[in-house]
Amino acid sequence: MTDMGLVSWVSMMAAMMLPSAAPAVWRRAHAGDRLHTVPLFVGSYLAVWVLGSIIVYTLYRPHSTLVAGAVAIAAGVYEFTPLKALFRRRCSECIASGFTFGLYCVGSCIGLMLLQAALGMMSAAWMAVIAAIVLAQKLLPAKPAIDVPLALAIVGIGILILIAPLSVLGFMPPLCGPHT
Repeated sequence: MTDMGLVSWVSMMAAMMLPSAAPAVWRRAHAGDRLHTVPLFVGSYLAVWVLGSIIVYTLYRPHSTLVAGAVAIAAGVYEFTPLKALFRRRCSECIASGFTFGLYCVGSCIGLMLLQAALGMMSAAWMAVIAAIVLAQKLLPAKPAIDVPLALAIVGIGILILIAPLSVLGFMPPLCGPHT
């Protein structure tokens, strides 16, 4: 991917993650006399996302369907971990620092970011789906009745990528080299 690809990826990640921060920004703006701190909160939150996006982009290479499937499966498994649960809970709390809030939210969403990279970094359809999942996970409390099927669906997507990549709608396999 080109430098323009990096700009697009970072812009896309910021566009996906800023709306999901709205509840925290709203709480911050209405917490007494803290309105003047909102720009710093938002700026430091976005700085964490930009840095995380650059890291994912830098590590991304056109990959085989084997790697894409394995990354998707790992993203699904991550949804089950206590670490994900901790980050998700902390990402939903009122945090004083946009930087700290951003770190918790990146930790909560890192599996979904990697899923986006596995499915195709610039897949608009998957970007919309993942953005909706991120927003729902920030706004709604964790519920096994929703979270377990979601994690299993992500694992299922990974398995489908491995065994029948063309059956995964919106999947963008690498344009060069072998697809398996």
